[in-house]
Amino acid sequence: MKKAPARKLSLAMVLCLSFTMMLSGCGGNNNAAAPTEAPAAKEAATPAPSADNNGTSTNAPDPATAGSPLDLAMKGEYKGTKVTMFGPFVDADQVKFESSIKDFEEKTGIDIQYEGSKEFEATINIRVDGGNAPDIADFPQPGLLASIAKTGKVIDLTGVLDQAKLTANYNKSWLDMSTMDGKDGKIMAGIWNRSNVKSLVWYPKKQFDEAGYTVPQTWDEMMALTEQIAKDGDPAWAIGIESGAATGWAATDWVENIMLRTTTPENYDKWVSGELPFTSPEVKNAVEVMSKIWLNKDYVYGGAKSIVTTAFGDAPKPMFDNPPKAWFNLMGNFITSFFPETAKVDTDYDWFYLPPIDEQYGKPVLVAGDIYSMFNDRPEVRAVMEFFTTGESIKSWVQSGGVIAPMNDASLDWYQSESDRRMAKLVQDASTLRFDGSDLMPGKVGAGTFWKGMTDYVSGTATLDQALEQIQSGWKN
Repeated sequence: MKKAPARKLSLAMVLCLSFTMMLSGCGGNNNAAAPTEAPAAKEAATPAPSADNNGTSTNAPDPATAGSPLDLAMKGEYKGTKVTMFGPFVDADQVKFESSIKDFEEKTGIDIQYEGSKEFEATINIRVDGGNAPDIADFPQPGLLASIAKTGKVIDLTGVLDQAKLTANYNKSWLDMSTMDGKDGKIMAGIWNRSNVKSLVWYPKKQFDEAGYTVPQTWDEMMALTEQIAKDGDPAWAIGIESGAATGWAATDWVENIMLRTTTPENYDKWVSGELPFTSPEVKNAVEVMSKIWLNKDYVYGGAKSIVTTAFGDAPKPMFDNPPKAWFNLMGNFITSFFPETAKVDTDYDWFYLPPIDEQYGKPVLVAGDIYSMFNDRPEVRAVMEFFTTGESIKSWVQSGGVIAPMNDASLDWYQSESDRRMAKLVQDASTLRFDGSDLMPGKVGAGTFWKGMTDYVSGTATLDQALEQIQSGWKN
């Protein structure tokens, strides 16, 4: 899905929700459970006794018990237990999520009680601080999880999940992104279960092929094709960043993608954490590369000034005119929900990978997704967490379309279109994966000055230097 302006906007509701939610946060501890003897995970180190988020002591696993928690769950060892889960999935997404866990619940007898909320980001801190944390929480923004992990209230999964199995089943970048600062050092703060890909350029395939154009493999080839399309009478790019109060978020995807293609992953990480300022040469260069497309009136449908007034969901529409009035739209895989209902994937439209700029940085892929964290350590919770590290846990959702599984054991045959299969393969084979940078930054920057600064720059109300200074000022607050 997209950068989820609705989720980011919910951060602004924290103050008005705090008083109301404090009552439920302090009103009792519903998650505490009687300590039970947890089984040892096969091939995993046995962790020392710990306490759950609510202060209830939990026992160390019994090394005499054979099988991992998931193995034992499948044998019915935890039948009749309940695991609470809180996250942002509501409406259609909640239905898809609950469908994806139904078979597991039936086989194990574990009842995963999921609660979805559009105000997840605004309420999870209140619940954790009030001793009312769920057993498992789904964070669409890992930056929010990182802030909670520092309090010591997130269970370190290093000794809970079999690390060898995780290494075999995930691209190393996913595991790197799950490592965060805990209260007393680095911890494995969560596991990834659902991902979205944000390094995709969408185009009208049928008419693109009929025009004799060829998918570019390098940035130079893409720029040459952009120029060729302009000479043929059309602007190549369909770009829009209007999104109500969240206007500007779509611009951040461009900057993040270009950063990954023009500097090291380490510099990207420093930029996201605030160590590398927006005023640095690396960030300024990324925006300048973007500007060679955005600020060229021959390259953008409607010209540069139309970018800030065109809704991101409306931007691709000219690609589906006959003949197309624009040809390319850089956006995450969620954007297809804004395409005409009659348009068919793999026939009427397709995507190509946003090409590399500097070959020394390989083929990086920008992603977003959901990371599941654990707050209460009980055998049945461990079993559910282990289940979520398997492709099987998201199989039905993959088959229904709209998401990409980050696990290597998710079969490419599950995907219903060649487009989705290629997307999954792209994620599996990426030289570097990095999460959406603005979602990792503090809200005042990533969902604040970054959005506004880019909007001001593109609209012409601020120079590039002024915009970058303005964005950087968000870190001072």
